Amino acid sequence: MTKDLEMAPRYGDGGAYLPPPARHGGGGGAELDDDGMKKRTGTVWTASAHIITAVIGSGVLSLAWSTAQLGWLFGPVTMMIFSLITYYTSCLLADCYRSGDQVVGKRNYTYMDAVAAYLDSWQVWTCGVFQYVNLVGTAVGYTITASICAAAVYKANCYHRKGHDADCGVYTTIYMVVFGAVQILFSQLPNFHNLTWLSIISAIMSFTYSFIGVGLSLARTITVLAIIMPFFNDILGFLGAIGFWPLTVYYPVEMYIRQRKIKKLTTRWIALQCLSLLCFLVSLAAAVGSIQGVTVSLKSYVPFKTKT
Repeated sequence: MTKDLEMAPRYGDGGAYLPPPARHGGGGGAELDDDGMKKRTGTVWTASAHIITAVIGSGVLSLAWSTAQLGWLFGPVTMMIFSLITYYTSCLLADCYRSGDQVVGKRNYTYMDAVAAYLDSWQVWTCGVFQYVNLVGTAVGYTITASICAAAVYKANCYHRKGHDADCGVYTTIYMVVFGAVQILFSQLPNFHNLTWLSIISAIMSFTYSFIGVGLSLARTITVLAIIMPFFNDILGFLGAIGFWPLTVYYPVEMYIRQRKIKKLTTRWIALQCLSLLCFLVSLAAAVGSIQGVTVSLKSYVPFKTKT
């Protein structure tokens, strides 16, 4: 117990971490970081792999459809603009990893830790709400989408075997149950976030999504996807809308303002607030459009009841 207390992270004035004292004797002990935890061994390559898995997901399957709605001019331009905005706000968020001193300050291990270190309690609470709403919404949306995709694969094989005049309709309920059971099973794995093979598979799947999207676009079979998966584009659009502004723009901007002690009504403060307001309006418009799309889709598809 004495050794544990000796190696526990200590805080100096201003909340800065003080490196734990060196462990004497014993040899072979794991090297510790400045916060008393196991030394981090991440590199630029591993960080890039995690960023890819976080940014590139199945949402790229609807990217071609979304770009088509805006056209070849405004589609790519809009995508580039919001990519730059996301990159900029991600840099602001990265600067908030440590509180106080940027080199030896207290580490913020989670998003909410960073928000709690810089912002007020009500903002910490709302941040948690947005995160969990996004988590639950993503789980529900992807469960529905995965079940419809599985049903589409079944129908394709059925038509191939029996011909296009065969009755290959199937309820998606069983696929939802199976997908949910698999998620529950995986969620029980210990240290799930530390599994190296999982990160590798995620990175591979991220690129696979991109290649699938390119292949579908070249084959001109994408809006077919819109018919098979009526909720796909709208659900992803809604989830992106409710998560983009608060989690990607608002909190990083507000934390950066507090961290750098930017005074109100200065040029930088006004520019950051204008950026936040612009992204809020875009997210609001996207959310309204997605809700309208889901409402239209519900007229032809009802989960657990409709036979696809």
